Amino acid sequence: MVPDDARRAAALVLIYPGAAGPSIPLTVRHADLPDHGGQVSLPGGKIDRGETAEAAALREAHEEIGLDSSTVRLLGPLSSFWVVVSGFVVFPFVGISDRRPDFRPAAGEVTEVIEAPIADLLDPSRRGWDRRAREGVLVRFPYVEIAGQRVWGATAMMLSEFGVLFDPAFAPPALVDS
Repeated sequence: MVPDDARRAAALVLIYPGAAGPSIPLTVRHADLPDHGGQVSLPGGKIDRGETAEAAALREAHEEIGLDSSTVRLLGPLSSFWVVVSGFVVFPFVGISDRRPDFRPAAGEVTEVIEAPIADLLDPSRRGWDRRAREGVLVRFPYVEIAGQRVWGATAMMLSEFGVLFDPAFAPPALVDS
């Protein structure tokens, strides 16, 4: 159950024509950030008071990667979900642009924009399981490897639902004890 005081955030899965076919931008968060430093994420962030989730997704993409939101057509939402560890309810949206954006990563927030071809996201050989200790408990989680980075957590959850739009059988490989 989502608490009444849960914070709200929005994210954008932007489809655009990339050099290797239809692609989406991912960001590598600056290592010095207090939350999720160094992790790969979709452009997104906190929804401001009085702002719609759609507007927040576009605003955050503009702030983080320099996206000109006038070039984006929002196609619709993915499923919203509560991220227990951060206390945010995330509202992801899928959008499309007819041209490759001129990416300008926000200094101090984004160290790199990864242009992820959708074909790479759907490639089963790039998906797997990893383990991490969280508060003394070993937790297994699915990931997808893009540009040498393991994309996991809330971002992997959103990309998994996005992948199902292309292939209903898309899912992480079966979890096998090793």
